[in-house]
Amino acid sequence: MKCCKFVAVALMSLLISLASVEAAGECGRMPINQAAASLSPCLPATKNPRGKVPPVCCAKVGALIRTNPRCLCAVMLSPLAKKAGINPGIAIGVPKRCNIRNRPAGKRCGRYIVP
Repeated sequence: MKCCKFVAVALMSLLISLASVEAAGECGRMPINQAAASLSPCLPATKNPRGKVPPVCCAKVGALIRTNPRCLCAVMLSPLAKKAGINPGIAIGVPKRCNIRNRPAGKRCGRYIVP
């Protein structure tokens, strides 16, 4: 009987651990595709380094940097971003082009460094 209780507790612990790992990705509980979709106003700015960055894009990027800067990096390097034609070398500069002061300047994002 003790053995069955132990196994039940162990299984429950494992399930809880797996659920928390799944919920603790780069973008927290938000799926990376949902985070990427929220940054859709930035799409033109990620393809042209001289293009104007829309204010709504800057607001969304700023909010994401404040709440979860790792998520922004994960979105820029995601397969969805690649499929959308985003150039990570250009996208990495969007926070600077938005004049976001608290951006993680000097931090690595894949093979890129945040300016």
